[in-house]
Amino acid sequence: MTNSSLVDFTLYLADSTLVLGQRNGEWCGHGPVLEQDIAITNITLDLIGQARSFYQYAAKLIGNDCTEDRLAYWRNEREFKNGLLCERPNGDWAQTIARQTFFSFYQRELFTQLLNGSDSTLAAIAEKSLKEVRYHCRWSSEWICRLGDGTDESHQRLLNALDNLWPYTGELFIAAQYEKDLKIDTAGMSISWMTALSDLFAEATLPPPSLTSTFMHTGGKTGQHTESLGYLLAEMQYVQRSYPGCEW
Repeated sequence: MTNSSLVDFTLYLADSTLVLGQRNGEWCGHGPVLEQDIAITNITLDLIGQARSFYQYAAKLIGNDCTEDRLAYWRNEREFKNGLLCERPNGDWAQTIARQTFFSFYQRELFTQLLNGSDSTLAAIAEKSLKEVRYHCRWSSEWICRLGDGTDESHQRLLNALDNLWPYTGELFIAAQYEKDLKIDTAGMSISWMTALSDLFAEATLPPPSLTSTFMHTGGKTGQHTESLGYLLAEMQYVQRSYPGCEW
């Protein structure tokens, strides 16, 4: 394990949760009903809290007076390492639910693996975050079943969402060099992730998923992103760049 690999992996974790949190935050005040508006806002806060923990650790590893704010607000899109799935636009409610389901199920597998990893700080963050992620999985699963086994309209909207987002899921299990250096078992995670999704899809009367059935987009883990991230960062980083020195 090299320090640079650990930094890059920690930034990948931080960037992914921050970017998805920013995306989910766009729903604040616009959820389908008040209860679910509050629920997704709470998930947003969980993700941003996770991001802060990872950024603080990355800043400590980097040293030289680096801070979490510097990492979140003063890096450009080519420096961000988040998975492409996290930056996809919200679309309708079905798109948001599908994105959250894919990512929460992935986080559950990844954080479970980190619990037994050699880095005690990542293990501690993972242990705390898993309590939140298990709720995220339960919440999004309930919505997958409600939409998939609901009306013809909700079923079709969810199918459209799955078709749109599925090509961005394969990247989660294609190991970047820093993941290889840290011996992250992405192949093992993909099996568990697929099994859990298959069970959920069967309950929701959806066709079974397959990671080999379509082209998969890659590049986010190494800084190659869609244009969506640039617009997201421009909004997210505006205040800090306009008024330097502000703190979370």
